[in-house]
Amino acid sequence: MSRRTLRSGLTLLELMIVLIILVGLMAIVGPRLLGTQKKADVRTAQAQIGNLAAALKMYAVDMKTFPTTEEGLELLVSIPEDENLARNWDGPYIEGGKLPLDPWGSPFEYEFGADAGFEGEESDGSAAASDFPRVTSLGPDRQAGTPDDISNQPEAGDGDIDSVTINDA
Repeated sequence: MSRRTLRSGLTLLELMIVLIILVGLMAIVGPRLLGTQKKADVRTAQAQIGNLAAALKMYAVDMKTFPTTEEGLELLVSIPEDENLARNWDGPYIEGGKLPLDPWGSPFEYEFGADAGFEGEESDGSAAASDFPRVTSLGPDRQAGTPDDISNQPEAGDGDIDSVTINDA
């Protein structure tokens, strides 16, 4: 009688077809996933800058001023050395007592006052939006002053200090 042979496994041709299909899917899906990761990193940096801005506001309520550029964000997590200032300090102002790094592993840049190139009051006598400290992430290229920097300072004419923007210049 006839003899049946049972075949187990896949032939080389079948394996090649499966691999071609998988490579095609990765070529379509891969770039979309990478683009989504970049957007997620930018949103994470924006959220971290927002948290730092909120902590700076709490610090300013207690201390009646923001830290200088030289003092930096460190005063949010460590008590000032000056005993007069230390009496009012009610920190740490950041949960965990440690300054975060941006999504690309760099520390956040901090500038306040004349060092940040700020003016003073608006013409109507109100405080200028730039009287708030500038907190900046250097972005994925980790270079200051490049288009991918992310900052809490509004663009010229925007007046909203709570907005977080990606610098275009």
